Amino acid sequence: MKIIIAGGGKIGTKLMRQLSAEEHEIILIDLNSKVLDAALNRFDVMTLQGNCASLELLEQAGVDEADLLIAATGADEVNLLCCLTAHQMNEEIHTIARIRNPEYSGQVYRMRDVFGLSMAVNPERQAAREIERLLRYPGFLKRDTFAKNRVEIVELRVYEDSVLCGLPLNNMESVVKCKALVCAVQRNGEAVTPDGNFVLKEGDCIFVTAPKENLSVLLKNLGILTRRVKKVMICGGGRISFYLAQMLQNSGMRVKLVEKDEERAMELARLLPKTDIVCGDATDWSFLESEGIPQYDAVVALTGIDEMNMVISLYGEKSGVPQVITKLGHVESNILSSLPLGSIIDPKELSSNIILRYVRALTNQDCAAITVHSIADGQAEAEEFRIDKTSKYCKVPLKNLHLKKNVLIACINHGVELVIPNGESYYEQGDTVVIVTSRQNIVSQFNDIFED
Repeated sequence: MKIIIAGGGKIGTKLMRQLSAEEHEIILIDLNSKVLDAALNRFDVMTLQGNCASLELLEQAGVDEADLLIAATGADEVNLLCCLTAHQMNEEIHTIARIRNPEYSGQVYRMRDVFGLSMAVNPERQAAREIERLLRYPGFLKRDTFAKNRVEIVELRVYEDSVLCGLPLNNMESVVKCKALVCAVQRNGEAVTPDGNFVLKEGDCIFVTAPKENLSVLLKNLGILTRRVKKVMICGGGRISFYLAQMLQNSGMRVKLVEKDEERAMELARLLPKTDIVCGDATDWSFLESEGIPQYDAVVALTGIDEMNMVISLYGEKSGVPQVITKLGHVESNILSSLPLGSIIDPKELSSNIILRYVRALTNQDCAAITVHSIADGQAEAEEFRIDKTSKYCKVPLKNLHLKKNVLIACINHGVELVIPNGESYYEQGDTVVIVTSRQNIVSQFNDIFED
């Protein structure tokens, strides 16, 4: 497909990396020449410098022949105008806009036909929704859902005193006493697809597939004690904090939001009357102590600076807060895996996954992934596919299949029955199948997982 990406920021960069690897024709538009030069050096893309909402520039980009335009600049208004202009020039083009301002949310939805929008993504709202899910089910570092929320891939860390430490995966079921499959392990910053002989070590991050009803059993038998989250401290008063506070206060949780800027704190107090808004510096240890941080069930670090969020989360962990969640915009560093930062949220990664799923659906309309999630700091993907008449090897036992290296079938959904598979398991037409694969494998449709 021919895809125009307007804006070479974090979302644009993530999309360029993946979509160019999948051999799409990419044209990047950005005002900043340095951004364009960096993209040319890293990816197989073409570039244009200028205003992406300009009719003349879109003509140069070949919008009349393009299949998709993704407007991901830092300005909502520019993104909307870019999509509107592109749609007027090419009625067949699909358009996706990043819209961040909460004031535009309802308006964009009601006027999507006017703007020519196929889809709008809001990284901050998406991140808030993900954080709320983690707070509702404490104990896991990350949760991704499949099979209409009936199956999850959850992330856990192996600690020195864990029953998992030194455990071969062949013995996993005897310990957790429920059906669960370790589909990926991140060790020393590297993700691997383990076999049954793989032995877990202290510091490993493991990604476990299990039916949703097994999750509480899994936590209990691993000795991970959780309690219902009732009190949450949010540090930082940005858009994610606003969305999250709204969600949590509506669910009955007590929320304290800490914001350093007095004017912003006053605005939030007006917008969130049920939330306790405090003006102060969340990186100040004595301030957090005075606000009673040890009495909270969860601390969520959502300032606009990664380093500040890391400091806040380390304070929270040291204070004995049961659940810590950290927003980071740069999660590539291997050193992060050794720090007790709790769950790490990357809003740009969440939005990129949504857009990537849309692109793959356009490319393979009949056999595209239903769900796509990035795991292990982006080194692996979990995808859900529906099995149809074009799918290979239906009713063949998995032990007889020749899968590509670093590809694992993690779950099979037989209608009402969920199967954590073994070698005798099989899939058939009408099922959905969750696969986990390394990012080196391009899996656009289900049949891509096989060697032949």
